[in-house]
Amino acid sequence: MTVLGHPRSWSCQCLPVLILLLGTGHGPGVEGVTHYKPGDPVILYVNKVGPYHNPQETYHYYQLPVCCPEKIRHKSLSLGEVLDGDRMAESLYEIRFRENVEKRILCHMQLSSAQVEQLRQAIEELYYFEFVVDDLPIRGFVGYMEESGFLPHSHKIGLWTHLDFHLEFHGDRIIFANVSVRDVKPHSLDGLRSDELLGLTHTYSVRWSETSVERRSDRRRGDDGGFFPRTLEIHWLSIINSMVLVFLLVGFVAVILMRVLRNDLARYNLDEETSSGGSSDDFDQGDNGWKIIHTDVFRFPPYRGLLCAVLGVGAQFLALGTGIIVMALLGMFNVHRHGAINSAAILLYALTCCISGYVSSHFYRQIGGERWVWNIILTTSLFSVPFFLTWSVVNSVHWANGSTQALPATTILLLLTVWLLVGFPLTVIGGIFGKNNASPFDAPCRTKNIAREIPPQPWYKSTIIHMTVGGFLPFSAISVELYYIFATVWGREQYTLYGILFFVFAILLSVGACISIALTYFQLSGEDYRWWWRSVLSVGSTGLFIFLYSVFYYARRSNMSGAVQTVEFFGYSLLTGYVFFLMLGTISFFSSLKFIRYIYVNLKMD
Repeated sequence: MTVLGHPRSWSCQCLPVLILLLGTGHGPGVEGVTHYKPGDPVILYVNKVGPYHNPQETYHYYQLPVCCPEKIRHKSLSLGEVLDGDRMAESLYEIRFRENVEKRILCHMQLSSAQVEQLRQAIEELYYFEFVVDDLPIRGFVGYMEESGFLPHSHKIGLWTHLDFHLEFHGDRIIFANVSVRDVKPHSLDGLRSDELLGLTHTYSVRWSETSVERRSDRRRGDDGGFFPRTLEIHWLSIINSMVLVFLLVGFVAVILMRVLRNDLARYNLDEETSSGGSSDDFDQGDNGWKIIHTDVFRFPPYRGLLCAVLGVGAQFLALGTGIIVMALLGMFNVHRHGAINSAAILLYALTCCISGYVSSHFYRQIGGERWVWNIILTTSLFSVPFFLTWSVVNSVHWANGSTQALPATTILLLLTVWLLVGFPLTVIGGIFGKNNASPFDAPCRTKNIAREIPPQPWYKSTIIHMTVGGFLPFSAISVELYYIFATVWGREQYTLYGILFFVFAILLSVGACISIALTYFQLSGEDYRWWWRSVLSVGSTGLFIFLYSVFYYARRSNMSGAVQTVEFFGYSLLTGYVFFLMLGTISFFSSLKFIRYIYVNLKMD
């Protein structure tokens, strides 16, 4: 339930495109160090509030009835911070470097019954606040709630009116910041009459201490009194599970499948030599298996333009995902804030649009496509249109509820400009290069004009069964790791095991390629040459399993609730499954194509 009203007027300063994309003041992951002299003012920015169990449902801090300056001054933010829902504004707290403060009055307030009820609902929903001191986020709960007893039942709600700030410094730099209410008694919000005003006095204390830690990154994880849990460790169960599965699949393809292929090739080539005196039609009539469909296996599929668009966008997201993980491995992202990852993802998406245009147009021309312009439009719209529709719904819900996750109009125009001036032109340029560099399709076998009739297939060779098997096995390889990723994106964990993530990502692609080759072989053995779309759907269905897992995570592994969080979770989870469909479908298709070319090149033909 939303307990906040519409936000007070505020403006978000927009910087030029590249400055906003790369962050203001310093690069992603690089600490913005400010040097202070004793007595220098240290600005504390108030940022946002929201339910603890709904990470993406955040509101401006000044939407609550709290101490607020007469004129609100907002801090200029990077694009990543805006996308992360940050709305930093100057506060009334007066903090000076290395100067302690004891119970200084912040402000006096007279709250109406409606304002008290607003605070009560916020405390009941476990609202927390986030402040920022020298780029260090500090968090705490807005109030205190106690439930005790059954008969009689006790329900107490209190508001924290005093905050203790603890800051550590080394030399002339701030290393650590935290807020505490450990020795503070909350102000009760119970028993107030509807026509009665509640008088409050907000106070705060500031305590400075020197530390031997020279850099913020040198602090041990879990030793910073963090507000959110930091329990992620190297999860060996996920690694062992993935390694066992990939070794089994690779062994299956490399040993069993290649042994079968060797026997098939020896038998077919021997039959070819012994029957060289007869006609090829007589030979076809007496043969069976994947050799008999050699004149149809390279018959181009229907909807070839859509297929090429899927392959192009899938290749783009493969490059995008690899680039994000490599940048994380190089330490280019600050673990405490997700803004740098958001900025990098947008920038890489715009720059990798040339890959989608090149791959799609190159393969489209190879398989005889003639509507080149339509192929480019389809490629550039295959992800951007579903994303825009999903984002429009999610952003509208945030805007209707006054959430800071709703993007300002200036940010929307900036993102649209980046796509129009960078993403779309690069797609067209990549398409032009792909079309001009395309060579004729390399098919080892000639394709007959008349398609061969496909015999009835058993139920276990149907598309649904292939999608179930081809989607479940790659999903099982990442299922344990997927929980930690969800706990990071949709929870309060901090993910730093990027080396493990890169390893699991490589395993996912390897498993997808292996299972695709196996399923394609079984399909061709049944004299079914319609492998083009089947190869995309079989392993691409992993995206469906990921979406089903997101439903399970929402219902059983999280405490998320409310329309705002629910719409965002399922909207972007659906997009995530779609992206995995494109990526793994692309890997699956090109693996099957390489495999099919290999087996038919080694087959003696008339």
